[in-house]
Amino acid sequence: MDKQHKASIDGDQWAQCVRDHGWLWDAAVGEASATLILAHGAGAPMDSEWMTDMAGRLAGLGINVLRFEFPYMAQRRIDGSKRPPNPAPKLLECWREVYGLVRLHVAGVLAVGGKSMGGRMASLLADELGADALVCLGYPFYAVGKPEKPRVEHLASLRTRTLIVQGERDALGNRGAVEGYSLSPTIGVFWLAAGDHDLKPLKVSGFTHEQHLAAAAQKVAAFLQS
Repeated sequence: MDKQHKASIDGDQWAQCVRDHGWLWDAAVGEASATLILAHGAGAPMDSEWMTDMAGRLAGLGINVLRFEFPYMAQRRIDGSKRPPNPAPKLLECWREVYGLVRLHVAGVLAVGGKSMGGRMASLLADELGADALVCLGYPFYAVGKPEKPRVEHLASLRTRTLIVQGERDALGNRGAVEGYSLSPTIGVFWLAAGDHDLKPLKVSGFTHEQHLAAAAQKVAAFLQS
């Protein structure tokens, strides 16, 4: 792997930046091959069990992971009051700010992505930001029960290399519905058998949640290292 693909970090200044912004940083085990900014979904914070588990798995596979919170979730952490996500423009503004700061300190491959809503917001900005890659874990293709109203218009012309990891029975994007959409040729979808929105499979599938999470992390790491 040549030098341009290695994810070098601006040491002490970076550590201070992470602390100042209240972010979470999972440094890759060994030499990092890429860095992924991973945004949370609509209902759970950056340090949810799912997000923490995935960040740890990716770090163990050589990927740096930076987690941050959108304003509404950060405010919940302060006052404990649940509130809906900020309007899309505010979420996108937050993404731009985080990406810009991370790019100042992290060299090499820098990818954006997230769980559910976090990944969808990243997909709306990936081309604009010039991100090296986009990773969506459980993409919300449509609202629950409304596959006839997909939120995929921008995905037809997306230029950024993209990996979507999706459970086959995801209530926000099942395999039958998604395979009927017109997606950009830069997008690859990795399907997990009988998986739901959290990638958890039905027991009758013969797979465990642990196996699906491990497969997802391995697929993401391989994608970012390719």
